[in-house]
Amino acid sequence: MAVSLITFAQAVRDALAVAMAKDPGVIVYGLGTDDPKGIFGTTLNLHKEFGSDRVFDMPTAENAMTGIAVGAALAGLRPVMCHQRLDFALLAMDQLVNNAAKWHFMFGGKRAVPITVRMIIGRGWGQGPTHSQSLQAWLAHIPGLKVVMPATAADAKGLLLSSIFDDDPVIVLEHRWLHNVKGDVPAGDHRVPLGKAHRIREGKDVTIVAMSYMTIEAIHVVEHVAQ
Repeated sequence: MAVSLITFAQAVRDALAVAMAKDPGVIVYGLGTDDPKGIFGTTLNLHKEFGSDRVFDMPTAENAMTGIAVGAALAGLRPVMCHQRLDFALLAMDQLVNNAAKWHFMFGGKRAVPITVRMIIGRGWGQGPTHSQSLQAWLAHIPGLKVVMPATAADAKGLLLSSIFDDDPVIVLEHRWLHNVKGDVPAGDHRVPLGKAHRIREGKDVTIVAMSYMTIEAIHVVEHVAQ
């Protein structure tokens, strides 16, 4: 399989393009999805490639756009929605917790809600408490939701593709400090299984468990100690 050296953000965009080409039921939307910056480059020009009926912007109404995702999923689509900031998604907790996460169980497992909700975590310059929260532990405690936090460009693509084609609602948390980090990423329909840890380095003295950007920091610490 061919491999390319690309950024984390480009890997996310690649995953979205692969999913949309594979399944016409995949739609991508959210605040800034089709703007010139394309959500830190992760959705850049997708609306030109797949059309504005499948890739589109939304008004600033988090609860409403999440409800649309739930309804679209129940109607047979596979929506991929981005809130840009995890903090903004707090306005949509009713839809995520009481509808998306519970639907499968409330109706005897007969219906699934295959939505993927992308949220960006991590602080940036000058951003305060409503643009920098990391609430993954909170989300992971909600029965029915799966939470994904990729650390590398390859995992960003592989985990996002697996999330999109999973029949349960999946929260994908992207750390903004990772968007410009480069890595080798397989081409095509590259998927990484959900719920399985990636063992990066073997050792016998200490076990370090990390996720998202903390994984990169842990690697640097281990390499420094090894020297």
